[in-house]
Amino acid sequence: MTRTFYCKSVDEEQAAIHDLVRTAVEKAEAIIKPGVRFCDIDAQARDLIGEAGYGEYWKIRLGHFIGQEDHEYGDVSPINKNVAEPGMIFSIEPGIYIEGKYGVRIEDLVLVTEDGYELLNVVDKKYRTVG
Repeated sequence: MTRTFYCKSVDEEQAAIHDLVRTAVEKAEAIIKPGVRFCDIDAQARDLIGEAGYGEYWKIRLGHFIGQEDHEYGDVSPINKNVAEPGMIFSIEPGIYIEGKYGVRIEDLVLVTEDGYELLNVVDKKYRTVG
């Protein structure tokens, strides 16, 4: 589970990017259920971020499987055509990383259920400032 915090203040661009990443998480999670391909889950977030003009700043997979280790074999990525099955646990963690400025990532852990998914962490996704 990952959340992004900001030191002292958040400018308009940071707030907009944070909201975009949050929306990408929610859009990807909305289609999670048994039988949905991992590449299609990835596309929900990746297409949204790309259409907003930030695709070049997201160069990693959307998520990874979780098991006895925090990074198990398997991922939620554009090339994974396998489907979600009940009992699978994986992360949903899109991010935008602008070199020399900042990065924003929001990560949730999800469990695939018989008819959808269960969020395994319950922490607000809104941005926060510290300091």
